[in-house]
Amino acid sequence: MRPDDELMLDGNAAAGELAQVFSVDITSVQSTCGNCGSTGALGGAHLFTGAGYVLRCTVCDCALLRFVTAPGKIFIELTGIRLMEIPTASA
Repeated sequence: MRPDDELMLDGNAAAGELAQVFSVDITSVQSTCGNCGSTGALGGAHLFTGAGYVLRCTVCDCALLRFVTAPGKIFIELTGIRLMEIPTASA
């Protein structure tokens, strides 16, 4: 057993914390582009639609977020975002 195995939990243990994050208006969240480092609200990113939604950086055109819905599922890919700054209710 590795020493940090005692600290490891199933990902479901994060449900409460993640619910706080994804219950906010995501368009107002300050996000840093993983490619060029520019920061801005996701609502200011360029949106392209088709089979789903793609939000792209206004500076370098990197895909920040991809969002696709399918019957009974939602797919979200955030690899273009280096950091999201989400204010909490106590802020």
